Amino acid sequence: MKKKTGKIFLIILALIIVILLGIFIYNRIMLKLEEPLFNEPLGQMVEVDGHQMCVHVEGEGDRTIVFLSGSGTASPILDFKSLYDLLKDDYRIVVVEKFGYGFSDVVDGERSFDTILRQDREALSKAGVEGPYVLCPHSMSALEAILWAQEYSKEVDAIIGMDMAVPEAYKLFDLEGSVRYEKFAAVMRKMGIVRFFYHDGNIPGNLTKEEKKLYRAIASKIAVNDAIINETKAVQDACDKIAENPKPQVPTLLFVSNGEGTGVKDGWQDAQKEYANGLRDAKVIELECSHYVHDFEYESISQEMKSFISNLKIRPKHTVYRKFILRQIYIIAKQR
Repeated sequence: MKKKTGKIFLIILALIIVILLGIFIYNRIMLKLEEPLFNEPLGQMVEVDGHQMCVHVEGEGDRTIVFLSGSGTASPILDFKSLYDLLKDDYRIVVVEKFGYGFSDVVDGERSFDTILRQDREALSKAGVEGPYVLCPHSMSALEAILWAQEYSKEVDAIIGMDMAVPEAYKLFDLEGSVRYEKFAAVMRKMGIVRFFYHDGNIPGNLTKEEKKLYRAIASKIAVNDAIINETKAVQDACDKIAENPKPQVPTLLFVSNGEGTGVKDGWQDAQKEYANGLRDAKVIELECSHYVHDFEYESISQEMKSFISNLKIRPKHTVYRKFILRQIYIIAKQR
């Protein structure tokens, strides 16, 4: 009986090994075939710290909306597309792909939020995108947006949060456990298993078949890499730094999910409401959908965003304003 059980176990083990090997080989073949998809990035490539970052810019308008993706979002440009397609006729749309995301390079080393903020600001500058901005962060990028508004308040007209992971929310997380999970997910990507999670039916939003194909290719190549894992390691330090200063008093609109997909459903909404309670000008809109709210409720979100932005005070872009002031000083001096 024991010999028979042992043989069955060995047969099952052999089948698992064969299947995993087949998935690995298939993924390597597909990665090779998909290489041409990366020859034409969806945005402008700029050099930051000796590496290439991708910045997508389209649309025209008096307001510039900067989308910042949540942790591990394989392709931010495609992820936000369902939403910004409804906004690009009225505003200038910008999506910054941090290192480790989309078409940007994957980098080693520390990924503190001070570093991320510095690099994103430099990338925007090199792409010719001037402030002030309406920051639109999803999930973990809330930390970057809050730091941005604390340290460079003149660059931030407002924050529109896509289910923001505010500092209070991270008290609900086991960050060390999150790092272990991400390391496991990175192994799954290298084995090729992640590819099967990104089938057409599992990529939300209204992307075309070709866009979904590209999204799957990007995810299979770079999803959950070292840069992303190192971001998670830096979360607590960012929360501590944010706590050292008052909440930035900029107009804030928060779209809040039902908590599904966050891993911490209980208390998730309360954390964002508590953050909003400390602001003079804040509005919270609860949505009955999971964490990637912009992939599910993009039509209603776009309408709420337009209404919110229309009520913001107009501020001149800094460079234009400085040139105007300098010109007036020059004219006055010349007259004297």
